[in-house]
Amino acid sequence: MFKLRLVLRAAGEAGPAPSAEAGRGGGCPGLRSTHTWCGIIVCGEGLRRGLRLVSAPAPADPNARADPIAAVGARTSPRARSPRTRRPGPGNPGSLFAAAFRLALIQLQVSSIKSENLARACGLVREAARQGAKVVSLPECFNSPYGTKYFPEYAEKIPGESTQKLSEVAKECSVYLIGGSIPEEDAGKLYNTCAVFGPDGTLLVKYRKLHLFDIDIPGKITFHESKTLTPGDSFSTFDTPYCRVGLGICYDMRFAELAQIYAQRGCQLLVYPAAFNMTTGPAHWELLQRGRAVDNQLYVATASPARDEQASYVAWGHSTVVSPWGEVVAKAGAEETVVYSDIDLKKLAEIRQQIPIFSQKRSDLYAVEAKKP
Repeated sequence: MFKLRLVLRAAGEAGPAPSAEAGRGGGCPGLRSTHTWCGIIVCGEGLRRGLRLVSAPAPADPNARADPIAAVGARTSPRARSPRTRRPGPGNPGSLFAAAFRLALIQLQVSSIKSENLARACGLVREAARQGAKVVSLPECFNSPYGTKYFPEYAEKIPGESTQKLSEVAKECSVYLIGGSIPEEDAGKLYNTCAVFGPDGTLLVKYRKLHLFDIDIPGKITFHESKTLTPGDSFSTFDTPYCRVGLGICYDMRFAELAQIYAQRGCQLLVYPAAFNMTTGPAHWELLQRGRAVDNQLYVATASPARDEQASYVAWGHSTVVSPWGEVVAKAGAEETVVYSDIDLKKLAEIRQQIPIFSQKRSDLYAVEAKKP
């Protein structure tokens, strides 16, 4: 596990220019992504740890199947980008994207039977699509119980059974589907992984939880994901016709630097599939979301499993959407449900214009940076 820290930088000091490399990986079907290698300053011994920024551009027509071969080796300059996919920055909040869209968060009741979890999840994705949702998110560990003893038992390759189902239902419903997270097995290691699919069923990005949930609150809860899981080493964003979306998983939400880097990369919505518990949930769940939203003037959404009092790990529930103003605009209770929120990007733009924090930052004194090694 690593920590990010603020980097003090003199006025006019420039870092290395970022580079972009497009690639294609295996997946269900046709992984398309763009990889930018960068470094993050690590506290402690002054070492640098390389992190990869993974982002995927949105297809010009979300209902048309993208050609995965055409993406291989492609490098698109800002001048050549289409208006729908040209990257917005914090000071240009989405003027080239649609003004509003409906987001759905599925608060799934997770059981110990994987096939039932997959069937229920796909059914609720269909329900969300019928209600007009264009972007849909499942919760953390939606296909299995949450716990270190369950991760090895339920782990899958990607592509695998769960991601194939997600690909199929995303295409069937023509939605952007954030696949919560599943235990992923790769090269003998286990990860807590979120796979995102486009309206054509293409795997857009894969995000592995960066910060593992290792805590010890005496008399309350002790949990160590690191006993079985390996942390990821890359950021992930993806573009839709509506906005750019940044991904985190649960404990990642506590690390403000991650959200700040996503804001620097032009994200207007952060989605955290998450399973806070009955100790941290009441204390910090809403507080953290509102903090990330206000600090970065963007929407923050969390998708939790529904609460099961009989489970070995009891999730808090309360899937939530918070506006850039820090308002809770949609919130579930503890039971299985679908939470809807109409994401108003015009409001986001107005807030950023009225309180222009991005242009007022003292970059001559401090910075949160992602640098190429």
